[in-house]
Order: sequence, then structure tokens, then C-alpha cells
Amino acid sequence: MLSNRESARRSRIRKQQHLDDLINQEAELKNQNGKIAMQINLVTQKHTKVEAENAILRAQVSELTERLRSVNSVLHFFEGVSGMTIDTPKIPDPLLKPWQLPSAAQPIMANADIYQACVSID
Repeated sequence: MLSNRESARRSRIRKQQHLDDLINQEAELKNQNGKIAMQINLVTQKHTKVEAENAILRAQVSELTERLRSVNSVLHFFEGVSGMTIDTPKIPDPLLKPWQLPSAAQPIMANADIYQACVSID
């Protein structure tokens, strides 16, 4: 009878220890889960910011390309009227060779507010 009591006591201690271990493991997993959730939120915010910047850059490329086309059109018209030959550069494909885009002499109209307005409409 004493042996059974001692065995039962040891069994209860083992069960309690196992329960304590599981509770500690649960707390650690919840802590890790919280950290991962925070990292996901940070990465999501960065991703959204990069998407917004990308949209702005695409709009700027489009605007600059259109400006270049307009300037080339004026130059071609001037060539026809004056009879002078003007060397006009070919308009580069902005997706294939973005480094060949001309620099802006005037401020670019596209900005984050335009992107935010587009996002809020969607």
C-alpha cells in the first residue's frame, strides 16, 4: 500500500512536471508567434511603401516619356519649318533601359498623394 502511494505520488509529480513544461512551451510559442506577427507587419508596411514608390516612379517615367515625345515633336516641326537638321535622340524604352531616360528640367507632377488617391478609389 505504501509502495502504491509512493508510485501514485511520483506519477502525480511527473504529470505536474509535464503540465508545467507544456505551459512553459505554450508561453514560449505565443511569444515567438507575437514576434513573427510583428515582423510580418513590418515587412507588409515596407512592401506597401515600396509599391507606392514604384507606382510614383512609373507615373514619373510615363510623364517624362510623354514630355520627351512632345519636345521631339516640337523639334521635328522646327526642322520642317527651318530646314535645319536637328539630332533628336530616340525615345528609350523605359522598361528595358531606364538609365537612358532624360533628367527632369521641371518638377515632376506625380507624387504620393496621387497614388493614395488611386488606392483609396480601388
